[in-house]
Formats: sequence, C-alpha cells, structure tokens
Amino acid sequence: MEETTKNKGLLSPGGKALLKDNPDNYIKIRGARQNNLKNIDLDIPRDKLVVITGLSGSGKSSLAFDTIYAEGQRRYVESLSSYARMFLGVMDKPDFDTITGLSPAISIDQKSTSRNPRSTVATVTEVYDYLRLLFARVGVPHCPICHREVSKRSVEDIVNEVMKLPIGSKLMLLAPIVQQKKGEFLHISEQYLQKGFSRVRVDGVVYALDEFPNLEKQERHDIELVVDRFILNPELYSRISSSIEQALDLGQGLIMLLKINDNSSTIEGKNLGKSNTEVLTYSQRYACPVHPDELIPELEPRLFSFNAPQGACPTCTGLGTRMEIDPNLVFNQNLTIAEGGIRPFNRVQSDSWWLKRLSAVAARYGFSIHVPIRELTEEQKHLILYGTGNEKYEVKFYRHQMD
Repeated sequence: MEETTKNKGLLSPGGKALLKDNPDNYIKIRGARQNNLKNIDLDIPRDKLVVITGLSGSGKSSLAFDTIYAEGQRRYVESLSSYARMFLGVMDKPDFDTITGLSPAISIDQKSTSRNPRSTVATVTEVYDYLRLLFARVGVPHCPICHREVSKRSVEDIVNEVMKLPIGSKLMLLAPIVQQKKGEFLHISEQYLQKGFSRVRVDGVVYALDEFPNLEKQERHDIELVVDRFILNPELYSRISSSIEQALDLGQGLIMLLKINDNSSTIEGKNLGKSNTEVLTYSQRYACPVHPDELIPELEPRLFSFNAPQGACPTCTGLGTRMEIDPNLVFNQNLTIAEGGIRPFNRVQSDSWWLKRLSAVAARYGFSIHVPIRELTEEQKHLILYGTGNEKYEVKFYRHQMD
C-alpha cells in the first residue's frame, strides 16, 4: 500500500462514506501503522461477518491479529485486577492513532491442515469439547429400540415390575458389590457379616459368608450380596419393597433377581446353575418402559466422542468411512479364473493348491473355473469372494506336485 492511502471502509465510488447507521455500530480504526500497514483508516461494521482479503504481504494479518485482536485483548486484560494481570501478562500496544467501538476479542490461530482422519474443524478448534459437555448436560436420552424418551426409574417402579412376575416365583435378591474386578476381596466376609448378611454369590455360586472362597488375585470376579430370598406373593409387598430399597443402596442403583426354576418348595443356594436359574437385572438408571431390559447409560461427554470406544460407531469405529471390496476391481470379467481372472491371484499356476481348492468349490456348486468370469452368476461370484463358511471339500493333490 502507498504511504498516502486513506482506505475508508464502506466508501462509495465517489468517496463519500456510507455510514448512514449509528456510528456506534462500527469499529473505527485511525492511523494503523502496525508492521507493514501504512497509516490505514478503516470502519468495520460490528455484528457482521467481515472478510479481509488481499495479496500476500498486504497486511491482512497485521490488521486482523496484530492490531484489532491485540488491542481488544490488551484492553480486556487491563480491565482486570493487578493480581489477575500477573498471570496473563501485559501485551504491547499496537501502533495506531485511535480505535473506537472495540470489544474484547478472541482469535483462532491458523494451523496447517492435519492428515489425521480423526481431526475435524471441531476437534482442531476445541469446540468439540464444549459441544460434548453441552450434550451430556442438556441431552434427553431415548430408547435405542423404540426411540421413546426415557427417564430414571424409582424404587416404586422397580418394585411394581418385580410384582408383575408370576405368583409363586422363587427369587433371590442380589446386590452387585464387585463387577469384573481383579483381587482376593478378603474384607468382604467380615465387613458384611457385621452388617447382618449371611450369604454371598461369587462367580455364579452361592456361599455362606463365613465360608467365603479363596479367589485368584489376577482373575476377574463378580460378587453379589444376597439381600433377601422369598417366594413371590402379593402379601409380601412391604417386605419386598424394603429389601429392594436396601439392595439398590448396596448395589449403587443396580440390583439382580435370581429366578430359580425348579420344583422344590424351598429356596436353597445349592446346585444353582445356568440350567435352572434366570438372572433379571433392574436399575434406577435410565430405562425404557417398553424395553426394561435395555440398559441405557448415564449421559456423559465420552458418549458423544467418536474418538472414544463408548461413543464411536461400531461399524466405522468413528472414522466415518469403512473399507469394502469392489468386485469390479477384483475380477477381470474377460478372463477365466484359471487364466488369472482374479487379479490378486493372476500369477498363480494352474496346478497350485489354491486353484485346486477353488476347483473343488466350483464342482460342488455347479460352475467352472474355465469359463469367463462374466458368465458366472452373482451368487457364484459371492462364493468366490466370501467363501462357503465351514464346509469341507476333498481335494486331490499328488505328491509330485508338491516337490
């Protein structure tokens, strides 16, 4: 720019300013001389998207970052207490005459393009972190099956669900206290005996608490406390409600009902296995009234992150794309399989082990490896690409061919 340039933003072709609005709606810059700026005068409208363009070295960054942003940031820092300024530091004042109408400013630094497939505009600018936190706090969970809005269940809701089970059901109420954790858990026996409990279920087997088993320290274990045992009866509503409330407190909002399916008239912990028991899980957490067995986790920021296993799509693992086979690139439609019509194996010899196995598959499914691939049906091409599962074939391969 020339030394005498007076660039008046929003000027008409005749040189008259177009400032018909309130002057307070503009950032007015006078005599900007920062870096390579040459005494620039400029009016920039507020509350608008303004783009600064120009040749390389014409002063775009000097105007936007080194003048407007730097002065807005400097004024904001000077408005803070002297104690706060000790941590933020004091910025130098840019070279200009006057700037009016300027508010505290923020800037997003220009970064080189990342080739990481997990980088997006939101992650690079860190806006994504705030969005994940926002969704976790104001989001409304829905059932993944029927898409109904769901809410947390109360103790009364869980008791009513239990009472809907068939009358006479033999039930053992369990409170999970250890779930898939390593350790010996030697403290559990003494701790819960003092609280009046007598039974515990360890890795699917019910024990008396004073006969707590020795556990392998390096293996993962499941331990549930037996809170109550009863045969379902409407007259036991008060007892069942009190026991469920106690179990929810011990299990931190989660309980399990062990439904015993046998013909005995008592509830014993012996000989209980997967064949004669059924485990029902109830939670005070989010649950759908139509699909109560579908556990819905608490909303948290990692559920909204495609870079975390909890929030990533299981199909693409959060990348947004997935690799698939394009049959048009695999097959040469004009050649037979024996002639090398499958491109990754086009140099395989006609008497090779791989080709003989494919010949056995072709013989069983009624096609030939000596006809052009374009004459094969889609089903036959699918067999070649994806195999036939666990089927076994007889392949004749003579010894001299292996030498």
